[in-house]
Amino acid sequence: MVLIKHLPLLLLFTLVFLFHGELVLGLGQRSSYIVHMDKSFMPKAFANHNHWYTFAINSLKAISSDHHQEPPRLVYTYDNAFHGFSAKLSKDELQALQKSPGYVSAYIDKNVTLDTTHTFQFLNLNPSTGLWPASDYGKDVIVGVIDTGVWPESLSFRDDGMTEIPSRWKGICEAGQEFNSSMCNKKLIGVRYFNKGVIAANPNTTLSMNSGRDTEGHGTHTSSTAAGNYVEDASFFGYAAGTARGMAPLARVAMYKVIWDEGRYASDVLAGMDQAVADGVDVISISMGFDGVPLYQDPIAIASFGAMEKGVLVSSSAGNEEIIGSLHNGIPWVLTVAAGSIDRFFGGTLTLGNGVTLTGWSMFPADALVLNMPLVYNKSVSSCSSAEALKATVGNGIVICENGSVFNQMSIVSDSNAAAIFISDDVELFEFSDFAATGVVISPKDAQILIDYATKWQKPFASIKFQQTWVGAKPSPFVASYTSRGPAPSYPGVLKPDIMAPGSLVLASWIPGTETASIGSNLGLTSDFVAVSGTSMACPHASGIAALLKGAHPEWSPAAIRSAMVTTANPLDNTGNSIQDSFFKFETATPLAMGAGQVDPNRALDPGLVYDATPQDYVNLLCAMNFTGNQIYTITRSRYKCAANMSQDLNYPSFIALYTNQTTNTLVQKFERTVTNVGSEATSYEVHVTAPSGSTVTVYPSTLTFGKKYEKQSYSVMIEYSNKGGGAVTFGSITWVGSDGKHWVRSPIVVSPMIPTW
Repeated sequence: MVLIKHLPLLLLFTLVFLFHGELVLGLGQRSSYIVHMDKSFMPKAFANHNHWYTFAINSLKAISSDHHQEPPRLVYTYDNAFHGFSAKLSKDELQALQKSPGYVSAYIDKNVTLDTTHTFQFLNLNPSTGLWPASDYGKDVIVGVIDTGVWPESLSFRDDGMTEIPSRWKGICEAGQEFNSSMCNKKLIGVRYFNKGVIAANPNTTLSMNSGRDTEGHGTHTSSTAAGNYVEDASFFGYAAGTARGMAPLARVAMYKVIWDEGRYASDVLAGMDQAVADGVDVISISMGFDGVPLYQDPIAIASFGAMEKGVLVSSSAGNEEIIGSLHNGIPWVLTVAAGSIDRFFGGTLTLGNGVTLTGWSMFPADALVLNMPLVYNKSVSSCSSAEALKATVGNGIVICENGSVFNQMSIVSDSNAAAIFISDDVELFEFSDFAATGVVISPKDAQILIDYATKWQKPFASIKFQQTWVGAKPSPFVASYTSRGPAPSYPGVLKPDIMAPGSLVLASWIPGTETASIGSNLGLTSDFVAVSGTSMACPHASGIAALLKGAHPEWSPAAIRSAMVTTANPLDNTGNSIQDSFFKFETATPLAMGAGQVDPNRALDPGLVYDATPQDYVNLLCAMNFTGNQIYTITRSRYKCAANMSQDLNYPSFIALYTNQTTNTLVQKFERTVTNVGSEATSYEVHVTAPSGSTVTVYPSTLTFGKKYEKQSYSVMIEYSNKGGGAVTFGSITWVGSDGKHWVRSPIVVSPMIPTW
C-alpha cells in the first residue's frame, strides 16, 4: 500500500531521468562530483537516503549511450556533514541529475589545500579583508597566558617573521629546571613561574619540573591556539592535516606557569596574573576557574579587576560541568567563553562487500589496513562486552557492536583481535579523540543497511579506511555538551557566558614524549599536535580575537572589546537556523549556554555601537551587591567610594531577568543602557525587539541619533515577565539596526529562574 500510495513522486523521479536521456549523445569522461540534496524531497517509498541516492544513480545508467565505459557510480553517501552524495558522473549525467526533485547543488571534487586548526577559516578570518589585515595579524599585541607552562621548542613558538620585541615589554625569561633564558625569542617573549603557593601547601614535596616548562600539555595547547606561529604539516595522526596557526599569529606570547603536577593554588594564580599586568601584557588568557567561591574570594575575579583597571582584557573559560548554573568565571569585568563545535568531521569510510559505502566517525590513530575482512553480526556477542567471546566468535574479523557504552566496547574490542563497527549517536563520542579500537562509529540511521548486508549475504565482508577529514559539516556550530551553563552562581545578575567559540577537538601544539593516543591497551603513541576538547580550548580562540581587536583598536577599553564581540556574535549556525544545544538533545540553545552566539571576528572589528564601562561602574555594582567594605576592597585593592545612585544594573551588552519559585505576580524590571558610537560620524539606529516568550519588552526611545563619532546616547528597557512554572528559560533579543545598513547591534535577553549563589 505504501509503495502504491507514493508511486507518483517516485515515477516522476524516474521519468525526469529517462526524459533527459534523449539529450545524452555522448557521455565523455566522468569526474567525481559532490552533490547536495534536500532530504525533505525523498519519496517515502525509499527506506532511507542511501536507497534514494542509489536509485538516482542507477536511473542514470538507463540513459547511458556508451556501454563500453564505466557506468555512473555512487562513491559516498552523506547524512551527517550534510545531505547528499558523491558520484562519478559525466557532465551530461550531472545535467540530467540537476532536473531531479531534491537536487540542491553540485561541485566537482577537487584537491584541497588543508589549513588547521581550521577554526580561523570556520570563523571567516582571511588575509584579504577584515580583522586579520586590519590588526596586522595581531602584530606587537602581547597575550599573557596563565596556565601549566610552555614547551618552548614547539614549532608554534618559532619567531620566523616576527619583528623586534616591543620596547614597552617589561617581562623576563626566567631560567629554571631544564629551561634557560635563551629559550625565549621574538614570539615567546617571556616565561615566568609561580610556585610559592604549592610549595607552602606541600613543604616536603619536590616539584617534578621547577620551571616554566610544561609537563601537562595544556598551556602549550592554549597558548599556541591563541597566538601560535605558522606550522606546516601539522596533524593528529593524519587527522586535520594542514598548516597550524593561532588566532593572532603575529602576536607575542608570554607564559605564566601557575599550575603544577603537585597542586593548583589560588595564590600562585593571583601572583601570575598580577605579574602579567606588571609586565605589560595586553590580553590575559586563562583557561581555568574556581568553583564555589564568591567574587571576593575568587583569585581570578580579584586579579582581573586590577588588570581591567590597567586596560588589560581578561578572557576566561566557562567550565566543563554541563549543567545549568554550573558556570565559573561569571565575573562582570571579564570575558566568559563557552565552547561550541567546529564544522569538521573526522572519520573512517566503511565499504561493504556489496559496494555500499557508509561514512562514520573514527579517530583511530593509524593508517591501518582493514581490507575485505569477514563481517560478523552475532546477537550473542554484539554487546561487545567480552574480549574472550570476541576472540572465539569473531577472530580476525569485523564485529558489529550495539546496545552498550561505546567507550566500554572500544576497551573490550581493543583487547581482542577484532576490528569493530560501533552503532551509536552519542554526541560525546564526537568530542573526544580517544579511539584505541580499530573501528568506526556509524549512526543508528545507517545500522539497518549494515545489519541487512551482514545477515542476508552468504559471506559478508567489509573494509575500513581511516584518517579521513571533512569540513563543512552541517549544522555547525552547536553548543558542546560539556560546556558549563549560566546563570553564574558568583553573580547571576549579569548574563554569562558572553560568547561561544570553537572548543571541540581543536588541533594545537602539545608536549612531546607523552601519550596522546593509544592502540589497544598496551601501545601508547605520542604526537606534537593533539586534538582536544573543552572550554579551555574555546577561551584562547576568544583571547586571540581580543588581541586582534586590541591591535586594530588600541584605544578601546576591555569593556568595549567585550561589547564588540558580544553584540556582533552570530546566534545562527551554517544552515541559517538557530544554534542548537547538544546537551539538551539539540534543542535551540539559550544564551545561558552560548551567550550571544558564536564569535564573529570580522563583524566585531566594526560593531557600530559599544557598551563601555569604567572601574567605578563595577564598584557601584559591588556596592549594590551588599558586599562589606573589606570584601569590596579585597577585589578592588583601592578605596573606591560607592556612588549615591549605585545599582546592580551594569552597562552590559546583554540582559537577564530572574524569578524565584515564590514569584506569582507579573514582575517588571527596568534596565538603563548607554551606547557609544564607534562607527559612522553621523548616524541613527532603530530598535528591533524579539521578546522572550510570555514577556513584554519595551524600549525607549526606539531611535538613537548620533551627530558624531564617540557620541553617547542612552535608552531604557522595561521587561514584564512572570514565573510560568517548570523552571522555564525564555529568551529573545534587542537589536539596534543602523541607518547605514551595515550595523546590527544585538543584545540577548534571558528570563530565567534564580539559582543558588556562591
